[in-house]
Amino acid sequence: MKIAKVIVDVPAKDTDREFDYLIPESLLGWVEVGSRVGVPFGHRTVQGFVISIADHTNTTFKLKPIGELLDLVPPLSPDLIELAGWMSKRYASNRILTLQAMIPTALKGKAKRYISVNSETQEQSAAESTKSKDSSVPRSIHKTDSVLFDLPEDNETFKVKNEIIRYVRSKEQVTLDHLGKRYPEDADLIKELLRTGVLQENQSIKDKLQKKTLRSIDLAVSLEEAEAALADFPAKGKRQKEVLSYLIEMSSFLPMALKEVLSGLQVSAGTVKGLEDKGLVVLEDVEVFRDPYKGRHFTPTQPLPLTLEQQAVYQKIVEKLDERKQGVFLLHGVTGSGKTEVYLQTIQRAIEQDRQAIVLVPEISLTPQMVERFKGRFGDQVAVMHSRLSGGERYDEWRKIREGKAKVAVGARSAVFAPFEHLGLIIIDEEHETSYKQEETPKYHARDVAVERARQQGAVVILGSATPSMESYYAARSQSNDEFAPVLLEMPTRALGNELPVVHIVDMREELKDGNRSMFSRALHKGIAERIEKGEQTVLLLNRRGYSTFVMCRSCGYVATCPECDISLTYHQRSNNMRCHYCGYAEVVPEVCPDCGSEHIRYFGTGTQRVEEELAKLFPGVRVIRMDVDTTTEKGSHEKLLKAFREKKADILLGTQMVAKGLDFPDVTLVGVITADSALNLPDFRAAEKTFQLLTQVAGRAGRHQLPGEVFVQSYTPEHYSIVHASKHDFNHFIREELKHRKILQYPPYCRLILVTFSHEQLPLLVRAAENYTRMLKEQAGKRGQLGSLDKFSADALDVLGPVASPMARLKNRYRFQCMVKWRGDIDATGLVRDIARQMEQDFQGKDLLISIDVDPQMLM
Repeated sequence: MKIAKVIVDVPAKDTDREFDYLIPESLLGWVEVGSRVGVPFGHRTVQGFVISIADHTNTTFKLKPIGELLDLVPPLSPDLIELAGWMSKRYASNRILTLQAMIPTALKGKAKRYISVNSETQEQSAAESTKSKDSSVPRSIHKTDSVLFDLPEDNETFKVKNEIIRYVRSKEQVTLDHLGKRYPEDADLIKELLRTGVLQENQSIKDKLQKKTLRSIDLAVSLEEAEAALADFPAKGKRQKEVLSYLIEMSSFLPMALKEVLSGLQVSAGTVKGLEDKGLVVLEDVEVFRDPYKGRHFTPTQPLPLTLEQQAVYQKIVEKLDERKQGVFLLHGVTGSGKTEVYLQTIQRAIEQDRQAIVLVPEISLTPQMVERFKGRFGDQVAVMHSRLSGGERYDEWRKIREGKAKVAVGARSAVFAPFEHLGLIIIDEEHETSYKQEETPKYHARDVAVERARQQGAVVILGSATPSMESYYAARSQSNDEFAPVLLEMPTRALGNELPVVHIVDMREELKDGNRSMFSRALHKGIAERIEKGEQTVLLLNRRGYSTFVMCRSCGYVATCPECDISLTYHQRSNNMRCHYCGYAEVVPEVCPDCGSEHIRYFGTGTQRVEEELAKLFPGVRVIRMDVDTTTEKGSHEKLLKAFREKKADILLGTQMVAKGLDFPDVTLVGVITADSALNLPDFRAAEKTFQLLTQVAGRAGRHQLPGEVFVQSYTPEHYSIVHASKHDFNHFIREELKHRKILQYPPYCRLILVTFSHEQLPLLVRAAENYTRMLKEQAGKRGQLGSLDKFSADALDVLGPVASPMARLKNRYRFQCMVKWRGDIDATGLVRDIARQMEQDFQGKDLLISIDVDPQMLM
């Protein structure tokens, strides 16, 4: 007897554990660790994942057998099952949610109810048909019907029932909804057939997407036999002979798509059917992979000679690769230092070792250029995984990896789970980016998951950035004894030997004093004009982080806000509506103020659309490509816009954060930052770090090739240290100053954080729950001797702050409170926080209290 330990797809605290199921004899040898199965759970069938197989069970209940095996090849390998357990513990997440995060959406199957003919009815039907002496009577169910229903065969009800049964049998199984639509006036008869057991209802797990197939044609005989048939073909079959001749000619390309043959030769399906009836061709559905880059040509590239800096870095990485032991490297290279070429050549080394590589990019805007570079070097060995692909394309790229048809996976955050079995290298480009942290449960950080996965497989991790995160850089510089702390590798100069661009800080307060009310300073205006005249290109960044265009009445001060969230509505010029970017609520911009009736209601703030309009006024005929949420919603839009800019079909690339990183255009010589300091006043201890990173990254888009670059940073707080150091490309001085502030306030990297957020529709209940939680947390930490202030610099300490109202105090009509847990040392803070959350959920059971736990949060809103 073999027992499967299964995690069921029921995300609740009571079901966050293993359930034992018998493995039926028919599935022995097929069910493995990582298999996806359909199992009975209560009165329904649910999807589950096998996490281990045992010879015995500790339960006293009678075990149910596994109902069905959903995949012949397990979608998850044993190491990914192990990784899911690690993630569940580290991020206080239900196990099923971590497992679901590792597979494509196409495989997130749900149970569907089906109607089929009862097997006993089928057997009885066969027996009755066999007894029939009238050979003209077909083996149908009508003999059985007369027995079951005791009705004369000419009865109308008998005929309808008979028809329903025949139909269900022909389809093997149909949904109740489908059957009801086909027989809309016979619901009572269908119910009777179900009640009497002639028809039965069962459940089966169905995936959201299936493999794509294409009707194809192939020769059904050998080439010699086909040629012989062609020679003896009757004169009447001229069109069939033409098709057969074509297939013989194209035999090396068979099977072929049937529609290509039909359209290419201008023949009908009946012509091909005639060949099929003669046994000369075979028609079948052939599986095809959906390739998002089909038809695209990627120019092959060869490895470039490495500079001395690149060679030194490359050598240290491949030494660890050759040892086949885990290693973590923080590659700190200035913009344009050639980090990508180092990535490409280390991947080549891993492939030569018959190992695979994962390359993570922070957001979708980086993907097209990265895909071009990696496809150019490694061709069809590259699979791409990101959210802008269709569900079917993502599923097929995932299968391409699992079936060993790809050696390299390039994608956003979730590509860290690519199902490679011999992983040698994981590269995280722009490792400082907050988009590597998932904001929905499970709230994992791809960087930490990558390091753990590398530990499992003895792989190397490269964390690359021109502006590393404080946590990564501090861990590397502090020379921690932790074997997984990153080794710092530096490339301080550009690969082509050109200088970093000159950065000018423009004080917009002085511009205002001198009468310039434009959004462009005089220096930036002049710089844009000069580039247009020279035929060079400009990148303009509108730093919109924490800064939106809102609608306000100039008479009474009314601001349009979301009725369900404590946030102003964002104005969208194209649709002339106001939208909440959190819950999706939208309404048309009012013509008069709802409060005072004034007509002086206008939108305020600087959006990309407004900047584009201003550019058109100041520089008539200027060609602008705008990249923002509105212009990049369609599939492939990023790629089209960036391709057009590369081909110099525009003078200016205008956008939000998506134009700040990873882009490399030889003719960009000017970068302008319109609002440099809009994020500095957000309630976020990382505000200065994020501002420095953004300014440094966008400045690095200028002068990357032969032409020198220039940058203008417009600011109302030009003296802020993050802006001053970014203008000098001085990472070391910035990080020293920033670490001083972090140490005083005891924020990461000097401790770790957990943000616990509570939400409920009733404020009094929410406040009581948040206060109870915080009190219980402090009590438990105190009993363990762990509660204390972190500013004492003790090795092990835990501190609890709050509860307080969240900065965004109401979202989707639910009030929100939060408390912050700071800790360091050998303390299981995550386990403590999770255990008390589960106790609280039990105490407030049935009261719709939601508790969210975010370990190592990147957003505190």
